Amino acid sequence: MEAITNFSVRIVQRYLPSAFVLAVILTAIVFVLGITVSSQSPMDMAGYWGDGFSKLFTFGMQMVLVLLTGYVLALTPAVQAMLTGLTKHANTPRQALVITIVVSFVCYYLNWGFGMVAGAILAREMGRRVAVHFPLIVAAAYGGELVRGPSTSIPLVIATPDHFMEDAIGIVPVSETLYSSWNIALNLVLLVLLVIFFLLQKQPKHIIRLQADDDDVEPAPVSKAGQSPSDRIENSRWPTLFLGLLAASYLVGKVIDHGFSINLNTIILLFLALGLILHRSPAAYLKAAEKAVNAGRGIIVQFPLYAGIAGMMTNAGLVTQFSEAIIAVATPETFPLLTFLSAGMVNFFIPSGGGQWAIQGPIMMEAAAALGADPAQTIMAFTWGDGWTNQIQPFWALPLLGVAGLSARDIMGYLLIWLLISGVAIAGTFVALSVFG
Repeated sequence: MEAITNFSVRIVQRYLPSAFVLAVILTAIVFVLGITVSSQSPMDMAGYWGDGFSKLFTFGMQMVLVLLTGYVLALTPAVQAMLTGLTKHANTPRQALVITIVVSFVCYYLNWGFGMVAGAILAREMGRRVAVHFPLIVAAAYGGELVRGPSTSIPLVIATPDHFMEDAIGIVPVSETLYSSWNIALNLVLLVLLVIFFLLQKQPKHIIRLQADDDDVEPAPVSKAGQSPSDRIENSRWPTLFLGLLAASYLVGKVIDHGFSINLNTIILLFLALGLILHRSPAAYLKAAEKAVNAGRGIIVQFPLYAGIAGMMTNAGLVTQFSEAIIAVATPETFPLLTFLSAGMVNFFIPSGGGQWAIQGPIMMEAAAALGADPAQTIMAFTWGDGWTNQIQPFWALPLLGVAGLSARDIMGYLLIWLLISGVAIAGTFVALSVFG
């Protein structure tokens, strides 16, 4: 296993381009496929790209806010103190890896943006205290990103009234998807496999140590006597506390009036409220937000590029052709597995769960109904496929890499092997569900 992983690391470091260049290469590939496979003209494909460029701005803003609010919460003194305290329990590289994996996995389960940043910050803290190969522990922190938890967009959308497919499939509650017994068991199995895989990796002879800057976002104390009224407000706790309590009150009221319900907007509001309450002033909050925006710049720049790719794939009929080819060979027993694999492949070109679901979801759900496949299992097969290939699609690793100060090629060699291991576990789960019900 170690030899295979080391070979993967060397190949990736030599040949993997930057995340931005990869997005341009994928754009070119889809452009050519549209012309050769779907018989579109070059001008048609350019038009589809331009039309798609702005189609996911709303969803893109939600993704940025999930990242920003999760990052800002991870940078609060309370959360940082908790993460720093965890590093005191790690005296060896193996202990550092186990703690980083478990904590990151749990944080990813709660919210992908929070998990990505909390995992990166914990990996940085471990890198400061323990002589661990830094790319290895950062890859370990990212490996749990494929977990499907409460902030997973597709099941949340399907569980939300008035979603765009409600007339076709109705509302599918999260008790049948995210919180089904088999899905919870699969998450636990993946956690165990993730720990085992990274513990099997030996430290290289020449380890790369962390080159980190300061994570402190609290402003230095300033004498109140020298502050203007505006300065005193900027460094006062009351503005952020008031706004945080206002957001928290809204969420509590929603729970009282409508019961507990999770969707993207409530996740954003929850982490916004916690971040505002736990930061000590507007100045501290905005300093943390500045770091969050900087770490997320790759998403901000590249999301429209992938929206353009989605526009070409959709309007040229490439997604439909690919999905119909999968459906043509599917049976009720194999459909969830094929849905998982097809979602994983399309995700590499459209790395947005909600965006991909809007394009491919209706086709797959219509086929599921025709084949008599379980709709909840189909939704989760699609959801797992969408998250699975994120391990080798640098798009979602960009915030973590921004915090860690690494490039995609530093960690993707490890993640390529983890992709194969996790893929076998996830695919095996859907095969077992089809066989045993």
